Amino acid sequence: MSFCRDFIRVYPCLSVADHSGKVMRKRLGVILTILLGVAVLIAINSVAFVREEQREDSELAPNRSSYNARATGTRALYDFLSESGYKVMRWREAPDRLLGLSGQKVKTFVLIGRPRVSIDQEEANSLLLWVERGGHLVMIDRRPEDYLLPASGEWNVTTEFLEYPGFSVDPADPDAMTKDVKAVHPVQPTRLTRDVESVMPSRFFSAIKFFPAAKLAEGKKADQEVGTRQEYEGGPAAAPADDSPAANSPAAVSPAPVVHLATANGALLIDYPHGQGRIALLTDPFIVANSGIGLKDNLQLTINLLADSDGLIAFDEFHQGRATTHNAFVSYFSGTPVLAICGQLALIVLLMVWTRGRRFARPLPLREIDRRSTLEFVASMAELQQRARAFDLAIENIYSRTRRVLARYAGVDYNSPRAEIASRVAARSTVDADQLETLMRQSEEAINGGKISERQSVQLVQRLREVESTLGLRMRSREARQTAQNI
Repeated sequence: MSFCRDFIRVYPCLSVADHSGKVMRKRLGVILTILLGVAVLIAINSVAFVREEQREDSELAPNRSSYNARATGTRALYDFLSESGYKVMRWREAPDRLLGLSGQKVKTFVLIGRPRVSIDQEEANSLLLWVERGGHLVMIDRRPEDYLLPASGEWNVTTEFLEYPGFSVDPADPDAMTKDVKAVHPVQPTRLTRDVESVMPSRFFSAIKFFPAAKLAEGKKADQEVGTRQEYEGGPAAAPADDSPAANSPAAVSPAPVVHLATANGALLIDYPHGQGRIALLTDPFIVANSGIGLKDNLQLTINLLADSDGLIAFDEFHQGRATTHNAFVSYFSGTPVLAICGQLALIVLLMVWTRGRRFARPLPLREIDRRSTLEFVASMAELQQRARAFDLAIENIYSRTRRVLARYAGVDYNSPRAEIASRVAARSTVDADQLETLMRQSEEAINGGKISERQSVQLVQRLREVESTLGLRMRSREARQTAQNI
């Protein structure tokens, strides 16, 4: 019974320790699996990531962004205007934002070169509506879209390629870009040609053609082009005569485009009114590019063109692939595998959270913890023995322990005779040997079936405890706690 009590006390501790070890091993396995998965993801993304190499500038696929410091870019122009005190900015939002509060301070909007992100019809309508309200649109492109060149009165404007760039042309070589090209002089003194003596375009500039729409409808396109070329050579085009009072008033503005620079093949720079604003068209981005801005009076012409109206000058970067990203974190890691890794990790975490609450096997009952005291077993046994009047069993439980400690105290074997144990104990203490032997004999007789009452059994147990107390034989700490709890 003592062994059973000891086992009952020790077994729960062993079970808890074993369970904790299993849980720790299970969690360690999950942690190691997650770390291994993260390492595999990083390795896969690192191997699969291919850094986009910077392409060499080419006139066939130029990069006209003000962020680009290479030959076809306009970084030099933007930095010069900024450091010279002009109000400049990079516009990285859609053109329809010009119609809102953010576009009220913008006076000049600059489109340079063929955009990497095409301008659709709706964006063009928003941009032209902004011009109608008083904005100044400057387009520097060899072949702008037709819907970006609205008619001015009855005058239609278009452009025509004279020579296409080739693969062998180096845009960083001004000599190759201007081969067999002569400097262009202003056609007439205007605000856009102020302090400009000559301009050096590239050999890939386009010719600007404009003509009255009515004459084109009558089938006189060829004659009109010849007459227009003569107008280029002799001076700016003039609007058709109109005898109305409005046309003769000083406030009237001619809808005809004004030519500022022209060659024998066509105009190079024109501007014309559109609503309350104006549209300027320069058909050679080389004049404002990093490789051509320093030739002749190209810089002065560009300043006159962009600073024609006071106010903020906005360079379009939205259609150069530099649209605003409202998330700074995403913008910082754009083009790296970090975003892909974060997305994959987030997916793994969501998968773990989802599977954590789902059962993959049969339901198991919760582990029940026995919170009853082991003394309940002792009390139950004592009650059973009392009801069964099994006093011999009660005395046996106590006497067996007392005889064992007495034999240990006497230094003899447990099975030694009573007389020997009593004499040896008496020799080492003040206990009378005869009385101790008598007590041991009475206890053994009761255990062996001798007739004994409840009162006699209690007195016999008290005398056994007195002997233990006299000899100073301590009970074990466990038995002492049990005795204290019973008291």
